[in-house]
Amino acid sequence: MTPGAPRPILPGATIGILGGGQLGRMTGLAARAMGYDVHVLDPDPSCPARAVASRVITARFDDAAAAVELASHCAVVTLEIEQIARPVLEAVAQHAPVRPGAAVVHVIQDRGRQKEWLQARGVPVGPFRTVMSADDTAAAVRALGPSVVKSCFGGYDGRGQARVADPAQAPEAWTTVGGRRAVVERFLDIALELSVMVARRPDGEYVVYPPAVNHHTAGVLTWSMLPGPLPAPIVEQATAIAVDIAQGLGVQGLLAVELFVLADGSLAVNELAPRPHNTYHASERACVTSQFEQLVRAVCMLPLGATDVVQPAAIVNLLGNLWGGGRQPDFVRALERPGVRLHLYGKTSARPGRKMGHLSSVGDAPDEALAASLEAYERLGADPAADDAA
Repeated sequence: MTPGAPRPILPGATIGILGGGQLGRMTGLAARAMGYDVHVLDPDPSCPARAVASRVITARFDDAAAAVELASHCAVVTLEIEQIARPVLEAVAQHAPVRPGAAVVHVIQDRGRQKEWLQARGVPVGPFRTVMSADDTAAAVRALGPSVVKSCFGGYDGRGQARVADPAQAPEAWTTVGGRRAVVERFLDIALELSVMVARRPDGEYVVYPPAVNHHTAGVLTWSMLPGPLPAPIVEQATAIAVDIAQGLGVQGLLAVELFVLADGSLAVNELAPRPHNTYHASERACVTSQFEQLVRAVCMLPLGATDVVQPAAIVNLLGNLWGGGRQPDFVRALERPGVRLHLYGKTSARPGRKMGHLSSVGDAPDEALAASLEAYERLGADPAADDAA
């Protein structure tokens, strides 16, 4: 090991996670399997990660004192949600390494800042403008044409967004996204959606997962398959872009890069996430090392795991709509489909659009794995009309 380089944090130590949702829960499970203790901070006293953490601090993500209390008992702190204020992360870093660090999260957590950073680095992105008012929004739509307006903060899974075909719709769109700093992005002619996951240690060593191909409905991931059936040039270009971004940001941990393949065959980056990602849940079935184990390895300075695909896999998300009207999904019938597994996140209440879990499956080819997951999903007794309305 190079003198002065970060030292490994060995099993038996405690890992702190800012965020106790399903990503924190699954990261905690991986950490537990490797012999680590897990502490979590989350504003929800019944957060999904509570089941796997030996200590849960119930506090808001802007509560610096609570975050410092978490860090003071941990050897390293990571996160499952990027909407944590920079001063909080900087305060935590005074007591334990924070991976990814405050500077990385600061760039990514604001969509406008993120887009501007990507553009300045020469990364391909679609035409956009950052706006501060309804008038700015109208001017951006006049310049860009039909667009989507996105709040710069939060707004995951299709929330905090508004489609605008005409500048006259700008005031309503501005109000819809919260009436604060936003990004206006020109509609793109998208042929395909994909993502690439990079894992990087504090010393710069990194590994890359094969690209996943994804499908969204109303802004929410519907399904994903790994590896995505993509032409070799697209795989090479997407991988190179993702690695360049991870290296440029100096990510410590995971970085998911969402990209579009446009109708002309070119690539454009959509968004970044410095954490585990819904599109790589299939890595638990497909790859030698899951994204969750890889995060533990990366932030603890352990040797990074292989990302080779052992068998193609796919996932289908389970949203709260499945429980609508007092229904109970028919998990027994779904699990009768060979090769299918059920993953529930331990959330105490279901509501439309809320991610409650996913189904995963394997196959000899990605399309075969996806077909198995979709068949199992149909066996749940889903109401297609309710799903479409999510």
